[in-house]
Amino acid sequence: MKYAPNIPVVIVALALGLSGCASVPAEQRVESDPWEPMNRSLFNVNVAIDRASTKPLAKGYRAILPGPVRKGISNFFRNLIAPRSAINNFLQGKPGRGVSELGRFVLNSTVGVGGLIDVATASGVEEYREDFGQTAAVWGVPDGPYVMLPILGPQTLRDAIMSAVDIVADPLFQYDNTSVRDKLYVLRLIDLRYRLLTADKFLDDSKDPYLTLRESYLQNREFEVYDGDPPVDDDFFDEFLEEE
Repeated sequence: MKYAPNIPVVIVALALGLSGCASVPAEQRVESDPWEPMNRSLFNVNVAIDRASTKPLAKGYRAILPGPVRKGISNFFRNLIAPRSAINNFLQGKPGRGVSELGRFVLNSTVGVGGLIDVATASGVEEYREDFGQTAAVWGVPDGPYVMLPILGPQTLRDAIMSAVDIVADPLFQYDNTSVRDKLYVLRLIDLRYRLLTADKFLDDSKDPYLTLRESYLQNREFEVYDGDPPVDDDFFDEFLEEE
């Protein structure tokens, strides 16, 4: 699975989820966003921060570093998330996927030179990204209201709470050298924003960027929680067929 961004408004690019997720009735989304006025205000603040900082940095990063170097950096940070993904797969009752994530981590960390080269994917070892928000969902914790966090971007209330556990489980968080750790945090942020530059067009072309982001985030999150196979809304299709 894709690992969920917990970086600044970079997450606006989750509009990419529109291309691969089942549609959800707008009425349901309105019910899930009771704090919309506050969320819209925070969305505008986040966009302003992104335009003034992370987006220009990401464009400079793309212009300065050659493609193979950028790819290696992305591989390195994805590899760091593998142990956390393994833990969550085990907690969700998916031991095979947990073993696969551990195998990817060991293979990429050794043969792949610290994760810079994704040897595991080239060898056919599947990737199964999971986080603690997804685990809580599998355990039956409801989504809760949609919430736009300052800097961190869109979340459900459940995922916002569980993101604290994700942070603690991040190997970078456990690294004692704060000088190196903080630089790696910044580099990861810029790398993620660079990889999402192509998604900006989804929001730029939208009549209501906030609504587009909300819909695509919630749909994409449901898609991830159900491992790409979300339940079908029978009521929605019944209503659609009646109208036809």
